Amino acid sequence: MADLSINLAGIKSPNPFWVASGPPANTAYQAHRAFDAGWGGVVWKTIGDPIVNVSSRYSSLNLGTRRMVGFNNIELISDRSPETNFREIAEVKKRWPDHALIASLMVDTRERWHEFVKRSEDAGADGIELNFGCPHGMCERGMGSAVGQQPEVAEKIVGWVMEAAKIPVITKLTPNITDVTFAARAARKAGSNAISLINTINSITQVNLDTFCPEPFVAGLSSHGGYCGPAVKPIALNMVQSCAADPQVRLPISGIGGIASWRDAAEFIALGSTSVQVCTAIMHYGFRIVEDMAEGLSDYLDSKGMKSVNDLIGRAVPTLQKWESLDLHYKRIASIDYEKCIGCNLCYIACEDGAHQAIALVPPNGHGLGPGRVPGKPIPEIKDQECVGCNLCSLVCPVDQCITMVSVDTKREKMSWSDYQRKLAQGEIEPIPAHP
Repeated sequence: MADLSINLAGIKSPNPFWVASGPPANTAYQAHRAFDAGWGGVVWKTIGDPIVNVSSRYSSLNLGTRRMVGFNNIELISDRSPETNFREIAEVKKRWPDHALIASLMVDTRERWHEFVKRSEDAGADGIELNFGCPHGMCERGMGSAVGQQPEVAEKIVGWVMEAAKIPVITKLTPNITDVTFAARAARKAGSNAISLINTINSITQVNLDTFCPEPFVAGLSSHGGYCGPAVKPIALNMVQSCAADPQVRLPISGIGGIASWRDAAEFIALGSTSVQVCTAIMHYGFRIVEDMAEGLSDYLDSKGMKSVNDLIGRAVPTLQKWESLDLHYKRIASIDYEKCIGCNLCYIACEDGAHQAIALVPPNGHGLGPGRVPGKPIPEIKDQECVGCNLCSLVCPVDQCITMVSVDTKREKMSWSDYQRKLAQGEIEPIPAHP
């Protein structure tokens, strides 16, 4: 059985699954429940000068019958006193000494950062996470994303923290920035031991068409909020990989953003994360989801012959390159398994109207009938010469593995766009003719 234990910048954890800073990490009661369920770490809901939250606070993007594909909140940091939070951190750490407990902090002055760092250490926290990402409420006060969006300011504040910190420091980055690596580089330059990303994305999830006010609303008004949940996963993966691949960052990463299953976690780890943090999925399904996540990741590592999480960290990072490095002579085309085809012809419609007109509707021609297919009804057929391998048909097909993409030997030497430009400039090849 694979070893799921990790060590992120000196913070040890029995597994890579951490509860992210947010509503599920607000109290000692929740931390106890999380650790009892099997979570490896908890990042406490951000501690700072107490605030006053509003009512209501959450809204979501639903797709069909699926709830909370995207989740929006206008909730701020902890509304409980620092005294209460630090006392409960000490209580939790005493009961769970082998689990990771990280204090998330957000204050304003150098003196206050020093004070809160010391209070975190005195409470027994294993590490500190600096909240430079909150995109609402706190940024209006000069904190949160107002810091994370300005690398020079982030560098200064991380420097303040490192003056006092004796335990590992994780800098949490905002995605509301043109290039997240700039902020990551600033964190490293100032001495941060690790980074975590992404925090939530500025968003409006829906507008009430009766009141003409976005949800959630407060006395007839609303505000932009922080977007998270499954819908942000692709953005988070992209930013995690960008930081993992950047030679000027080179920091351990705690990945955050839409993680709800072992597969999600494995993808984040393969793109450079050491630990993964989960919030929205817990709010949706509860702490017990970690059981399937841990079991699934362990089984996956075993199936790949990997002895530990460390064997997976960063495995996919080198496969992400600039577009100009991709082989222009490589080709894939679609292939249909007619035994699985249900005759919906959605692939034909999608290709005909939205792609490259590379699928025809033809008589069955002796193909076996898939489940639900109507005898005599025309079936889709790939036009091999017209197919450009865009993948659209396989993506819209409602039956798994009915349409797959297969590689075709073009018998042509590998050539990237960079190669093409070089050879063209040297007169070695003729320009590629445009499509008629």
